[in-house]
Amino acid sequence: MAFITTKDGTDIYYKDWGSGPAVTFSHGWPLNADAWDGQLLFLAQSGFRVVAHDRRGHGRSGQSSDGNDMNGYAADLAALIEALDLNNVTLVGHSTGGGEVARYIGRYGTGRVAKAVLMSAVPPIMLQSPDNPEGLPMQVFDQMRAQLFADRSQFYQDLAQMFYGANRPGAKVSKGILDQFWLWSMQSGEKNAYDSIKAFSETDFRDDLAKFDIPTLVMHGEDDQIVPVKDSAHKTAQMVAGAQEIYYPGAPHGMTATIQDQINNDLLDFLKS
Repeated sequence: MAFITTKDGTDIYYKDWGSGPAVTFSHGWPLNADAWDGQLLFLAQSGFRVVAHDRRGHGRSGQSSDGNDMNGYAADLAALIEALDLNNVTLVGHSTGGGEVARYIGRYGTGRVAKAVLMSAVPPIMLQSPDNPEGLPMQVFDQMRAQLFADRSQFYQDLAQMFYGANRPGAKVSKGILDQFWLWSMQSGEKNAYDSIKAFSETDFRDDLAKFDIPTLVMHGEDDQIVPVKDSAHKTAQMVAGAQEIYYPGAPHGMTATIQDQINNDLLDFLKS
């Protein structure tokens, strides 16, 4: 397996497939790089070099006690990009990974970046506040932390239902998709997953989005029960000059699996544009 080691000694696992223009993938919480495999294989077969890492504390990466915040995540992405000497790279981020991409651009700029894709992503900010009244109240995230601490295995099984929209009437989500979500989630460290709830819910990405100066695609399911589209993608697209938008009627948060072919083709079109 391939790893880089960050400045604080944390080992970050990554997979690196194919050849051609480089595309990095930052996964959602509390999963790992395997959640992107449907996109990685498709794009590697379509003439791209695809790189996906396990966020610190998740999957095969080290379960560090510190750095489980957006600044830490962005630093790890920067370390990976520099270690592999990637240039003219497209950054793709799903959910929490979309926040990671935004914070990377906010802190490190776009000198190595050609394009960005924010998919079902958490920016601009999820938490409700006086200047973000449409956000989700702190109680929602406190409840997530309490359920994670009390019985994380059952919590992840329950969360999978909302993640993929399996709780909707007529939904066709296989047991395999739900099982893999649980498996990937259980590979994350409990402290890392617990800390990450604060990272994805409370981080304000508005200043980061203001620094986007490259072609950007915003993709979001209109039935996202995890990151509501009206308080995320719609606002992000207004903040990023020239952003392209694709919205998927009825699609859930985990649309990379539920409408995989459609997502893959839209990604490919954007990469080739």
